[in-house]
Amino acid sequence: MRLYAVVAAGGFRRYATYRTATAAGVFTNTVFGFILAYTYIALWDERPQLGGYDTAQALTYVWLGQALLMACALMGGGFEDELMERVRTGDVAVDLYRPADLQLWWLAADLGRAAFHLLGRGVAPMVLGALAFDLALPGSLWIWPAFLLSVFLGVVVSFGVRYLVALSAFWLLDGAGASQITMLAGLFFSGMLLPLNLFPGLLGEVARALPWSSLLQVPADVFLGKHTGWGLVEAYAFQGGWAVVLLLAGRLTQSAATRRVVVQGG
Repeated sequence: MRLYAVVAAGGFRRYATYRTATAAGVFTNTVFGFILAYTYIALWDERPQLGGYDTAQALTYVWLGQALLMACALMGGGFEDELMERVRTGDVAVDLYRPADLQLWWLAADLGRAAFHLLGRGVAPMVLGALAFDLALPGSLWIWPAFLLSVFLGVVVSFGVRYLVALSAFWLLDGAGASQITMLAGLFFSGMLLPLNLFPGLLGEVARALPWSSLLQVPADVFLGKHTGWGLVEAYAFQGGWAVVLLLAGRLTQSAATRRVVVQGG
């Protein structure tokens, strides 16, 4: 485990070196946060308590989305492009023969990336949003660790989805198409555009049952105090269940890819 802790720390340091890009990202997240915030204000003025949120909670949801945009990779990004390139060039064969698990290696690196983005690109927009608007901040200290645990599970779910997309490059000529489709699905079904509670009927039920809801909708509702007691346990179970399913699917896909490499190498 020490190896993967070092890999995670390396992932954190890697993204910490891009200071100009981080500052530009904070600026972009803040601008889009203000645009969405005023859009939500107009919408909630017409429909108070829409989706079970008051205006303050809706605005908090907006800024949580900006804080988690990069941390949970709501629009993709991170390791998958690099891994797909290594598959395309054949360099992944070297990775598969190393005395380190491929999936755990990339997961550790992605956790380091997510930790940096949560601190480097998440905190500042959230603070600026709290200064500009009346947000529904937690009134109890225990909600903060509960929220962070939900974010951690969301990052693992996000990794699981993107790892499967990256491994698809073993069978596709170019994994860019799968990556783009996943990015659009994540943008829509995570609740980044609108909270999933606003989606009507069957669409809402399906959207809330998909893994992408673990990336924003569930952590946001934990932060807003919508999940308490057994409801919080159920939220964690939902995220954890998807994390296990996706990681196992990634493990099986990795095994199939390894056999493919061995056959082709032989």
